[in-house]
Amino acid sequence: MTITLKAGSTVMFTGDSISSFVRPPGEDRAAYALQAAGRWCFEHPDRPLTWLNTAHPGDTVTDLEARWQTDVLDARPDVLSILVGINDVGRRTILPEAPVISTEEYADTYDRLLKPLADTELILVEPFLLHVSAVVEAGPHGVLIGDQEREEWRADLEPKIEVVHELATRYDAELLEADRLFTALDTPERWSEDGVHLTAAGHSVLAEAWLELVG
Repeated sequence: MTITLKAGSTVMFTGDSISSFVRPPGEDRAAYALQAAGRWCFEHPDRPLTWLNTAHPGDTVTDLEARWQTDVLDARPDVLSILVGINDVGRRTILPEAPVISTEEYADTYDRLLKPLADTELILVEPFLLHVSAVVEAGPHGVLIGDQEREEWRADLEPKIEVVHELATRYDAELLEADRLFTALDTPERWSEDGVHLTAAGHSVLAEAWLELVG
């Protein structure tokens, strides 16, 4: 099953920095959402669409919920693509004062986001974490993230990925298995330097997978 993008429809991407067009100076600006939209427009000139992006760097599901009405529901998208979850796992490592977001809270909050969208076609993207070997600095305090931290994140991420699967089934949404996709690829550093944020090539992989879900 694929989602048919009809002429005149509004397509929205939302979530965190991975989907956002916002990039600090010096970082790539090849966001998969932009690549997917550009490719669609090139291949389907007969079906013009409105493309929106309300993703925001650093967001968790609770951050999404806080702005859901104004940024998403009020825009009334016909198709909504959501990628959120890695900050629900990793934020506390980077900001120790941040609240813990349990799998239960993640599931309950994500469910509340989807409930008002009965008339919206949904694409739910698995949050993902690539197994890179680099030690990188993250956050305003330059916290070092290495193998141990990623192992802890992975243990927390797995049940949250299962939540996304369950919600995709419950809401008859298209599921983009991004974590499985990247895990199956060789040379993880080609797709992400830190395991979270994608390179231009990584964004291209995700854009291609996203486009396979629409027709």
